[in-house]
Amino acid sequence: MRKLLEFFNEIAGIMYVGGILSHIVIGATIGSPDGQTAAIVYTYKELSAYILILPGLGLKLLCDLSLYFGFGVRANWMKVKLAMIAFLSVNAVVFLVPMMPELRVMAEAVPPADPLPQAFHDLEATEALVGMSNVIPLLTELVLGCLRPRLFGERRATG
Repeated sequence: MRKLLEFFNEIAGIMYVGGILSHIVIGATIGSPDGQTAAIVYTYKELSAYILILPGLGLKLLCDLSLYFGFGVRANWMKVKLAMIAFLSVNAVVFLVPMMPELRVMAEAVPPADPLPQAFHDLEATEALVGMSNVIPLLTELVLGCLRPRLFGERRATG
């Protein structure tokens, strides 16, 4: 059962990180789009957040909590990993996910020949900053899940 749980945790990571990477790639590929293209891009970003990112993050959280409470994985790496997932979850639910429909609606409101308003660019910049704040917690969570190092007092205790 634990191996199956760890397998689902890997699938969740693929969903979550893959969704994030697709957001980065499409943003870098498009650059500064017109209103019509921005509406399509943010429709994609919004849907991929609902289909890949949030379910992947939720499944990661569920798997890690199951490992912690159900299988007694109480090592410090797991505690730090859970703290990182908590940060990522709050960041996603409170900041990033609400911005997607807002950006899409703003882009859809612009006539095709008109440039995007400054408010759109400001919110897009905020989305990029919030997204960048996820880099260190995400890398930390992934490295801890793969390497499972002894942290803090665990090193001295097993020394």
